[in-house]
Amino acid sequence: MQQNRKNKQSAGSSGVSILGIMTACVPADALGRRILCGTERATVRYVGSVPPTAGIWLGVEWDDPQRGKHDGTYEGTQYFKCRHPRGGSFIRPNKANFGVDFLAAVKDRYGLNDEQGVQHGTENTLVFGKKTVEFVGMDSVAEQQSQLNQLVDISVRECAVSHAGQKEEISRTCANIRHINLSRNLISSWETVTAIASQIQNLETLNISENKMKFPSTSTSVSSVLSKLRILALNQTEIMWTEVLFCAPGWPALEELYLTSNNITVLERPDNVLQTLKLLDLSDNQLLDGNQLHLIAHLPRLEQLILRNTGISSIHFPDAGFGCKTKMFPSLKRLAINDNKISQWSSINELDKLPSLQSLQCHNNPFMDTEKNPETLRQLIIAKISQLKVLNKSEILPAERKGAELDYRKIFGSDWLAAGGNWNPEKNKPSEEFLAAHPRYLSLCLKYGAPEEGELKGQQPLTLKNQLLTLTIKCPEKPEQKPVEKKLPESMTIQRVKGLLYRLLKIPGSELKLSYESSKLEGKEVELDNDLKPLQFYSIENGDCVLVRW
Repeated sequence: MQQNRKNKQSAGSSGVSILGIMTACVPADALGRRILCGTERATVRYVGSVPPTAGIWLGVEWDDPQRGKHDGTYEGTQYFKCRHPRGGSFIRPNKANFGVDFLAAVKDRYGLNDEQGVQHGTENTLVFGKKTVEFVGMDSVAEQQSQLNQLVDISVRECAVSHAGQKEEISRTCANIRHINLSRNLISSWETVTAIASQIQNLETLNISENKMKFPSTSTSVSSVLSKLRILALNQTEIMWTEVLFCAPGWPALEELYLTSNNITVLERPDNVLQTLKLLDLSDNQLLDGNQLHLIAHLPRLEQLILRNTGISSIHFPDAGFGCKTKMFPSLKRLAINDNKISQWSSINELDKLPSLQSLQCHNNPFMDTEKNPETLRQLIIAKISQLKVLNKSEILPAERKGAELDYRKIFGSDWLAAGGNWNPEKNKPSEEFLAAHPRYLSLCLKYGAPEEGELKGQQPLTLKNQLLTLTIKCPEKPEQKPVEKKLPESMTIQRVKGLLYRLLKIPGSELKLSYESSKLEGKEVELDNDLKPLQFYSIENGDCVLVRW
């Protein structure tokens, strides 16, 4: 900031002072408003003089603290506070863009502003932005009004919208809007959002992400402004969970709520609000404690919960024991816990307690590092969660599930025996420790029978470091399907080979029939007819060809 030494100078012969001109540039409600300065965004934290300089200054806190110079202190006097020690600056009001009203942004975005949007082309055409339409005896104002009234889905992302504009102007002009994208604008308060929404009767979708706003910090009177809203995105708005709950009574029909990247660390139980919610996204909020989830576990209609990068390290449902279903999250079908700190398989065991879970995403968690073979890792998760139908966006077909459960039963058979398991049902009493680590094991034995002693002898290690066979996969009845070469462990069961082929060849859920050809057995096919036998049982060797039919 440079000192203006000509602080007495008048602005021309009219006698209007520089101070008067500067004051005229500043809206009455400037404090707390969001502004643009060039391409940088900031919040106004101070309006006034900064001695010894002349005129009005705006003290601003930049979104990018590297743009600033100080913390709001100048020559020993603190004019405002910043979260970052170098996040603040002083700028002149004429450098600040306080934004435009909603309707001005709509007209500008859709080529309908008064200056340039509507132009007469030929006698019978009208140009709207880049689109030319025919008209008969219709003046430009009426045509413009008609076009605005036809808009249903509006995006004014990054259009510097800061306020609603004149009262009722939106409802007169854009009566049919259903969906609005207001993300990354200059909206500074929830009141501005409701002022816009109050003029749109049938609003269903609203995205106001990337607007740093003030929200109500106490309970407010319930308004019907957003009574039909189904989808609301509040990502990167600095909203806290308590503020969500204060606003939520005004969202009685809300089905999807997106709250990513808001520094939400503490949850509270939503009493009598958010009861219609089907999807909740809390990604990139550092919840840290998995027990926080218990506070939102009784939302009756919640079907999808997205918790990517929330810092949680464990999941536990203490109301249900081994093999039982929890009363928490009664409707939850889809869960995403990618990019977290879950290190124990016990958390995956807990997910089997969810009564409705069908889809899971769990990439990038430490527990996945305990098994280096991705195929085995996938099989373990499938076997541990009984009703899962999709894992990491890949469908689980019945053959893959059967193979995973049979292998799980065999892999941990020796541990089962060592922990007190027995082929005699009367003596089959494995320890609590074993049941805690493998809560589904007994139900798998009931489903398929206990593993036979012969299955457990010479068992290959879980890491599958045994010999790999290079095999060619062919579909003789589907000539359009090109042969594929795969390396498979010789201990891989036929059931697991089928599960692999379902995914590899994208075969619909029909029964596969496998056989193989060998150079040693010219003209003869050997049928692979026992799902429980490994490849080595059939004396398959390197270079042999597996034939797939369905």
